[in-house]
This record gives sequence, C-alpha cells and structure tokens, in this order.
Amino acid sequence: MKTFLSLLAVIAVGLLIYIRLAPSAVERWHVDPTGPAARTGEGRFLVRDGADRDSPIVAQSPQNALKQFSEIALASPRTLLLAGTPETGRMTFISRSKLFGFPDYTTVQSIIADEGTTKLVVYGRLRFGRRDMGVNRARVQSWLKQLTEPSRS
Repeated sequence: MKTFLSLLAVIAVGLLIYIRLAPSAVERWHVDPTGPAARTGEGRFLVRDGADRDSPIVAQSPQNALKQFSEIALASPRTLLLAGTPETGRMTFISRSKLFGFPDYTTVQSIIADEGTTKLVVYGRLRFGRRDMGVNRARVQSWLKQLTEPSRS
C-alpha cells in the first residue's frame, strides 16, 4: 500500500509539473475569435453580439483599444502575452491560476465598428479540464469593465 501511495504521489507531482511547464503552441491558441476555431461550451466562451454578451464598443482606433486592453490584462496577476500586437489586430494572453498554475487563454481581436469606434471580440478558454467555475468569464468581464470605464476613455 505504501508503494502504491508513493507511486500515486509521484504521478500527481509529475502531472502538476507538466501543467505548469507545458509549452503553449501559438498556432493552437492564437486563433481568430470570430472563426470556426472559437467554439462555445464548458470552459469556453465568446464575448460578441448577443443578448447579455454584447461586444464592447469603444470610441478609439483598433490599435489604441487593443493597447489599452493589453495594459489592463498584463497588469493582472500571473498574466503574460502569448502572441500578437495591437498593430496586428489580435492578441492572446495566458493567465495562470495561483495555486497550481493552470493556464487559461484569452484572445482579443479588434474590429472597426464605425468611424472612430472599435468593437472588441474576446474568446476565453481553459486548457486543462472542462469547467473553470466562471473564472475566465469573471476575469474578462473585469478587464472589459476597466476598459470601458469613463476614466479610461
């Protein structure tokens, strides 16, 4: 029994190390949030046109909107940029959970809405597991709230 528990502990530690150190393939995670790769379901969500999930529209250029979104995202704990720039119109961020370092991916893309305004489409998802208990949605909603606060415009 002691050997079995030791083996189980080694497997658990190995899994946690893998979760923490597994590389993030840019081509898998830095995808068009309006395209077919962006699917909704448990652990995945898309913020775009629709009842209570309208994309935010900000009165600024696409580059400035992404630059401000990026500043807000990167100010969050354990969040890093995976790929993209404001100039390319799409950016993907990795946010890791505090205890185990589970990676969550958030892709934001800017689309010109009207003259002088930009619509942001945000695609959030987790890498491991099926449910994140609303963590991704809450994080992104917090970022969008900060972006659309009157003091930031």
